[in-house]
Amino acid sequence: MCGRVFIKTNLESMMNAFAFADRKGVLGMANQFPRYNGAPSLDYPIIIREMVREPDVMGPVFVSAGWGLIPGWMKPGGRPQVNVRSEGIARNSKFKVAYRARRCLVPIDGFFEWKDILGTGKNKQPYAVAMKSGAPFALAGVWETWRNAANVDVRTFAIITCPANATMAAIHDRMPVILHPEDYERWLSPEPEPDDLMRPFPSELMTMWPIGQAVGSPKNDTPDIIEQINPDPEPPML
Repeated sequence: MCGRVFIKTNLESMMNAFAFADRKGVLGMANQFPRYNGAPSLDYPIIIREMVREPDVMGPVFVSAGWGLIPGWMKPGGRPQVNVRSEGIARNSKFKVAYRARRCLVPIDGFFEWKDILGTGKNKQPYAVAMKSGAPFALAGVWETWRNAANVDVRTFAIITCPANATMAAIHDRMPVILHPEDYERWLSPEPEPDDLMRPFPSELMTMWPIGQAVGSPKNDTPDIIEQINPDPEPPML
C-alpha cells in the first residue's frame, strides 16, 4: 500500500519538475509545501487531463485534490479509498469508470513504508523510499468529483498499487505504481485501459533507507522526518 508521502521541495520547484502541465490551478497551495509527512485527507497538487484552451484543446493541468477517493455516487460518511489495487481495477465497479476516463499523476519526492519486523504488526520499522537520482517522480492515480453536503464539488484521488519489486519486497509485498516520464502522456490520454503501465518500477532506479518512528504521527512534519537512522538490529529468528 501507500499511505504516506513526502514533498521536500516548495511548490514552485515541484511544478518546474513537471513543467509540461499548466499550473494556474494550484498557485494558491504554495504555503502548504514543503510537506515532509503527507497523510491522506490532505490536499495535493495532481496532474489531470483537462481543457487548456476552448473550445476543445485538452492538455495536462495541475489541480488541487484531496487524497482519499470518494466516488460521485457515495453518500456522506462513506470511507474514502486511499489506495486502489491495479489488479482488477478495469472491472471493479467502484473504480473502472475513473480508471478509463479520469487518471492522474501524483507528483512527489518520495513515500514511506513500514517493515513488520516480528510479523505481529506491532513492531514496525519505517522506511523512506525515493528515486536514486533524487529527482521528483509521479505515482499513477485515479480521480473523481464528489458533491458534498454543502452542495460543493470536491475533487479527490487515490493512488494505484501493484506487487512490490525486489527492493520493496524486502519490507512490503506491495508498492505504488511509479510511472516513467515517457509514459506520463499516455497515462493521461483518453486510452481506456493502459494496463501495461501498472507494473513494478525497476529496483535499480530506486533507493530506500530506515527513518525514525516520528513519521508515525502526521503532526510531525519537519525535515528530520526523512533523515536516515541506524535501526535496532532485527531480533533473531526463533
